[in-house]
Amino acid sequence: MQHIQVAIQNFLKKSGLNSGVEQQEALKIWGKTVGNKISKNTEPESVKNGVLVIKTINSVWKQELQIQKTEIIKKLNKRLKKNIIKEIRFK
Repeated sequence: MQHIQVAIQNFLKKSGLNSGVEQQEALKIWGKTVGNKISKNTEPESVKNGVLVIKTINSVWKQELQIQKTEIIKKLNKRLKKNIIKEIRFK
C-alpha cells in the first residue's frame, strides 16, 4: 500500500496539483483550528491561490473574525506545516 501512496504523491508534485491538494486540507482543519465557538458560526467554502473563503452567519461574526484574521492564518499554516494560506476573506 505504501507504494501507491508514494506514486500518487510523486504524480501530484510532478503535475503541479500538490499545492491544490494542500490548500484543500485547510478546509478540513478549519473547525479544529479555530475552535468550537467560531466553527459553529462559520463555514469554510473554498480555497484557491492561497485565499480561503469563509462564510459567516452574520456581519458581527464577519467583523470579529476580520480582527482575528492574522492570528487565524498563522494557526492554519502552523497546522498545515507550510505557509499555504495567504489571505482569508469572510463573507
